[in-house]
Amino acid sequence: MDKIKYLSRINLFQDLDMKELQQMESIAPILVTKKGTLITAPNKSQKRLYLIKCGKVRMYTITNNGKELTIDVLGVGHIFGEISLFAPGSHLIYAKAIEDSVICSIDKVQFEQIIIEKPDIALKIIKILSTRLKEMEEMLELMAYGSVRNKLLFLLNRLTEKFGEPLNEHAGVGPEWIQLGVKVTHQELASMMGSIRETVTELLNELTSEGVVNRTSTRGFFIIHRQRLKETIESTM
Repeated sequence: MDKIKYLSRINLFQDLDMKELQQMESIAPILVTKKGTLITAPNKSQKRLYLIKCGKVRMYTITNNGKELTIDVLGVGHIFGEISLFAPGSHLIYAKAIEDSVICSIDKVQFEQIIIEKPDIALKIIKILSTRLKEMEEMLELMAYGSVRNKLLFLLNRLTEKFGEPLNEHAGVGPEWIQLGVKVTHQELASMMGSIRETVTELLNELTSEGVVNRTSTRGFFIIHRQRLKETIESTM
C-alpha cells in the first residue's frame, strides 16, 4: 500500500511536498477498518489523530437516556480523534466506521510537532473544526426540539449534501434525483437519530409516497429528489 499516495490525497496534507510526505509516512500508519468497527471511544486511551482516506465514519455521543446521537458523518479527507488541543470535549465522542474504510493515524504528540513546524496545517484544522462546530450545533438543536420526521429530513439532507452522487443515465429516473453515496439501513438511520427502526421505516414509507425518497437503485442505496426534499424541509420550518 502506497502510504505517500494516500497522504497526498488527504486534504489536510495536500500542500506538502514529496520530502515532507516521506517524513510523514513513518509516523502515519494506515488502518484498514471494517464496517462496524469502533475506532475511538471515551474509555480508550489512544491519543491519536485519524484521517479518512477512504470510507465513512459516524461520530456520535450517548445521551442521558442511553441512546446514540449522531454528531456528524465524515468522509474522505476529514479528521477526527484526539484533537482537544483545538476542541475541548472531543474526547467524549465515539467514532465508528459505517462502511469499510482506510484510515491514517498520527500520534498526538507527533502531530502537535507537525503543526508547530507547519502552521498552515493548524489553520486548516481551525477552519475544519469551525465548520463542524456549526453543523454540530444545528444537529443538536434539531435533535433536542425537532419532531422525529424533521430529524429524519435533516439527516437525509445532511447526508445528501456530503455524499450525494449523480445517477447514471440508465438509472431510469430524472436528473433531479441523486444517490445517497453511503449505504445505510433503517436501523442505522434510527440509531443516528436516537429513534427506533419501526418509526424510521414508517417515515421513509411516507417520504417514498411523497416522491422524496426512493430505493430503486440496484445496489441498495437510497436515492433522493433534491428539490422535493428541500421543499419538504422548508414547509416544516
